[in-house]
Amino acid sequence: MADSSAHGFDGLHLSHWRPQRRDDGVLVLYFDRTDAAVNAFSQDALIELGSALERIALDPPKALVIASGKASGFIAGADLKEFQEYDRRGTVNDAIRRGQDTFQQLAGLPCPSAAAIHGFCMGGGTELALACRYRVASSDASTRIGLPEVQLGIFPGWGGSARLPRLAGAPAAMDMMLTGRALSAQAARVIGLVDAIAEPAVLVDAAAALALKGTTRPLKQRALGWLTNTWPARKLLAPQMRKQVARKAPKAFYPAPYALISTWERSGGKPIQARLDAERRAVVKLAGTPTARNLIRIFFLTERLKALGKGESGITRVHVVGAGVMGGDIAAFAAYKGFTVTLQDREQRFIDGALQRAQALFEKKVKDASQRPQVAARLKSDLDGAGVPEADLVIEAIIENPEAKRDLYQSVEPRMKGDALLATNTSSIPLDALRPHIARPAQFAGLHYFNPVAQMPLVEIIRHAGMAAETERRLAAFCKALGKFPVPVAGTPGFLVNRVLFPYMLEAATAYAEGIPGPAIDRAATRFGMPMGPIELLDTVGLDVAASVGKELAPFLGYRGAGGADDGGGRQARQEGRPGHLQMGERQGHQTRTAGRLRCAGRPGRPPHPAAAQ
Repeated sequence: MADSSAHGFDGLHLSHWRPQRRDDGVLVLYFDRTDAAVNAFSQDALIELGSALERIALDPPKALVIASGKASGFIAGADLKEFQEYDRRGTVNDAIRRGQDTFQQLAGLPCPSAAAIHGFCMGGGTELALACRYRVASSDASTRIGLPEVQLGIFPGWGGSARLPRLAGAPAAMDMMLTGRALSAQAARVIGLVDAIAEPAVLVDAAAALALKGTTRPLKQRALGWLTNTWPARKLLAPQMRKQVARKAPKAFYPAPYALISTWERSGGKPIQARLDAERRAVVKLAGTPTARNLIRIFFLTERLKALGKGESGITRVHVVGAGVMGGDIAAFAAYKGFTVTLQDREQRFIDGALQRAQALFEKKVKDASQRPQVAARLKSDLDGAGVPEADLVIEAIIENPEAKRDLYQSVEPRMKGDALLATNTSSIPLDALRPHIARPAQFAGLHYFNPVAQMPLVEIIRHAGMAAETERRLAAFCKALGKFPVPVAGTPGFLVNRVLFPYMLEAATAYAEGIPGPAIDRAATRFGMPMGPIELLDTVGLDVAASVGKELAPFLGYRGAGGADDGGGRQARQEGRPGHLQMGERQGHQTRTAGRLRCAGRPGRPPHPAAAQ
């Protein structure tokens, strides 16, 4: 069917692009970056593409199809390591201009063009596809199309923000760019981002056929693309967009969404070159902000964490002991992610409550109602612990009491499979205090989730001296299968997150005990940039959990009298009637979600105060 010769490209050295002419007169240009396993736009790749497009414009084929030469996906976007280097050199403007000019060459070709999208298509890959006349997406479930630049503190700068609103209409386009959300092939088809969907095996053929035949977009989509970008529409929609963004992203800390809205509001009705110029100026300015630099740094850190979860975990069945808020949510989330889960507790009423919360999670997460019974069936009540012998992973999530945990391990471990892993969800207890009576310490580890389980992305994998490296690897792979970031940490009290968070929470509790209103403390924290105030966080975590963590951490960090014990100076830490006495329902503006009281813990040189962490 295809001629492998590259007629028309004689004398042009292409390292990253592979041209192939078909018998039907269509030229397929495969992107296959030579120095990487995944396609990402380096400046070399952009320069080569520009050279190839110049040659194509001189001797145009009947149509051009751009596809990936890698099975892993289409294009992941720009090379962020290069982007960091341009920021250091002060040449971001040149780099963005080169991308815009190259894609504008593609858009201006005298022949029709189509992008054949399979797998991931992010950032610059989506912007290249937008510069084509047509787009065909693979029906494979791995196909995801997105513009996630806002998550890096910038917004699409190679023409994405200039072209997408005209193509899909401003509401859908701006929602996609402001959230960074990736769309499936079907969702992209609905908003008009792609023109057709095809099976992976015939994707290039379908793209070639569409480019040759052409298509007319539905009148409704064309009208929406024009009407929503008019001056009255921009003036009406822009304030609404800012209001929605402000609910989640304060402008002082996340300027990119607001810059995107303002750029579109001012320039969305202008010709393409004016829109590109406005886009470039705004993105260059954002790229130099601390926000963008820090978010790009976070991106690389998360990529490192993802890499820890390589390989298969060997875990398909999970048994969770403890159906409280944490244990029940751990079990429900694992079932949602495809694992077969059994949930055990000492009384059926606790399991029933967890199963009810699980149903609420499934209703929220599983959009297709017909699939919910199948997901729910993966989570089973197991009062007697019958699932222990079949489990590949047993997770203990009972109270923060070392003796209770050790007693549980002695009853559970003898019933476990030989290769099964045992993990504790302890949030503060050193594993050396839990493992003395464990027969197989090499297969024992900490697996500390954060509340709420369905939202928090980190899971700490807590090490101890006797843990096998294979145990850590399997647990990291399990976390990756859950869509979480595994964070290996040492087994010292508080591990990583609580070790960092405890002094902050303790200081907030001290301020409250000294008479500063809780809402004022929370407002100060959120204005500083925290997503939630510390007093509200105490309510969310639960005062009993916070006090137990404080009891474990306070002696280790040099604080006195945690958890209501004598403070070491003869004073009883909890003092009725004083500001440090926190009881359910006392605080205005906050709902204390745990019965009981958070007792005080003395700090060197200060009066007694509540201890809190997590």
